[in-house]
Amino acid sequence: MATHTASSSEDAPLLEYDSTTRHRRPEEITRINGGDDDGARHRGIFGSGPSSPTSSRRRRSSYETATTTKISSGVARMASISESLTTTQRSVIFFSIFLVGYAYGLESQVRSAYQPYATASFSMHSYLATINVLRSVVAVAVQPTAAKVADIFGRFEVVAFSMLMYTVGIAIEVSAGSVQMFCTGSVIYQIGYTCVVLLLEVLVADFSSMRARVFFSYIPAMPFLINTWISGNVTSAVLKVASWRWGMGMWAVIFPVACSPLLLSLYYLEYRETHGRQGRFYKGEYPSQTVGQVASRLYHQLDAVGLVTLVFCFSLVLMPLTITGEKVHHWRDPHIVVPLAVGLALIPAFVLWEKRGARFPLVPFHLLTDRGVWAALAVRSLLNFAWYTQGNYLYTVLVVAFDFPIQNATRILSFFSFFGVISGVAIGLVIYRLRRLKYIIVAGTCIFMGAFALLIRFSGGATPDNRAGLVAGQVIMGLAGGFFAYPTQASIQASASREHVAILTGLYLSFYNVGSALGTCLSGAIWTQTLPGLLKDNLSFQPDDTLAERMYGSPFDVVKNFPVGTDIRSAIIDSYHHVQCILCIAGFFVCIPMVAFALALRNPRLSEHQVQPEAEAGDDDDADANVSVGNEYHDVEGSMRP
Repeated sequence: MATHTASSSEDAPLLEYDSTTRHRRPEEITRINGGDDDGARHRGIFGSGPSSPTSSRRRRSSYETATTTKISSGVARMASISESLTTTQRSVIFFSIFLVGYAYGLESQVRSAYQPYATASFSMHSYLATINVLRSVVAVAVQPTAAKVADIFGRFEVVAFSMLMYTVGIAIEVSAGSVQMFCTGSVIYQIGYTCVVLLLEVLVADFSSMRARVFFSYIPAMPFLINTWISGNVTSAVLKVASWRWGMGMWAVIFPVACSPLLLSLYYLEYRETHGRQGRFYKGEYPSQTVGQVASRLYHQLDAVGLVTLVFCFSLVLMPLTITGEKVHHWRDPHIVVPLAVGLALIPAFVLWEKRGARFPLVPFHLLTDRGVWAALAVRSLLNFAWYTQGNYLYTVLVVAFDFPIQNATRILSFFSFFGVISGVAIGLVIYRLRRLKYIIVAGTCIFMGAFALLIRFSGGATPDNRAGLVAGQVIMGLAGGFFAYPTQASIQASASREHVAILTGLYLSFYNVGSALGTCLSGAIWTQTLPGLLKDNLSFQPDDTLAERMYGSPFDVVKNFPVGTDIRSAIIDSYHHVQCILCIAGFFVCIPMVAFALALRNPRLSEHQVQPEAEAGDDDDADANVSVGNEYHDVEGSMRP
């Protein structure tokens, strides 16, 4: 294939990228010395078959100046597979990712309707909050663990494990005879769900170039455009003829079927690599080593101390924040304060371990101090912090203060994700042409903050103008989210070497849950401390002294007795309008540091490679320090001169 000039690179097909490691060993993932990759030969992010012998000879001089880096066996194996794929094979993989995304996306939406029926069937509806807390903690703890395990053992293994946990969890839930057993199933299910969501994003990163990363990152989310409108119909149709057990249980069959194409594709590709022309590099993964030596090797590769510290840090911080969201008096409970304090204390302990103690750091210190990393994590966390501050009680406000029908209120709740996918796919194509992220991310955060200004103005009222203003604000917020949710994920991946793409993606998704917990905590504090007093004051004109308390405790049951236009309904609307306005103001102020962190992001010119050349070069400093430790990682040749 002919070498492209700088000008022709701008018109490269979307499904192509530079495939410079064709016919190399998995231990020899090669980076070409060429500065700006416009002049590099590229075959699109979908790759397009073997390179010519001529082009291979042209690259030989680059190998002669190569330096050695260390990457995990799972990463090396996947990189070798990726670089040898044809366009058809990549298309099959991305379609398989779409199928899995469609299955778990629809299941998660109908689950939100079935779960209250499940807890109610055990006469323990209050356990619903406990289940959600457990799932949140599991989600934030599992992601970095799954990312590291996938790097060491491989993507196929973790996807298969995810499918197993997902299916077993559902089976336990639908066969549960008590709410405690249902909680156990929910935790196991969440492990599988979280792992598969993470692995799909990691696989997208494995098989796409940086400049097209945002577009392809939306493949698992694209089914949301359909599922938003059909999930309610699926739920109601099932509940008409069966119970929640059938509604949830059928996914124990559907999900494995949806995963089958992806698992078969990954298995075939790994089998081809390990038993084909490159099989000799995989036979005897641990030659002449005892069980103890193998265990020690895996212990250091996984950075077990760092991983456990990070998991405990996230868990101990997240659980108290989630629990105290509804009950502010919990802050006086030592069972809440002590875990939170210990979790916060583990943050510097983790940083110190990664800098001084880890033989193979989970996150190298140069990444922990890289503004491209910590700024992206802050943007992701603050995005969810702001959204959940105004969105945690949005459904209640929509029904009570805006008098929306239940069906319309449910759909409005989905606007953020729905319109975020629409704008995100379009933005992905724009980014492919511009090859820059920062400008779009900053613009998105500013528009997002502007949407809060609109929501402050229209935070309650059953008039058409107020309803239209609320809908417009939610739509704009969703469109703005498409500008920076996934682009920021691509931005943090641009700071990572091939070895650390998965773990940084896992951390990024973990901070999603941290932001959600912060938003839940703040909104819960405002709601519980403000609304009861407002209802009591605004309803003091009528004789029923218990109405305010009943309205606060069971808003949907009470509000239907007071139509819009009555004095009591007007007083109720004013109360909820006032609280929602405070929540939106709080969310607006959370957006201010989010914009500041967006401005702190780096703005690299996105390359045709899976990772940025400068990120690979920066990682060599850490790798050189580990060369003497032994052969824990595979050697990777590449020219590191920018």
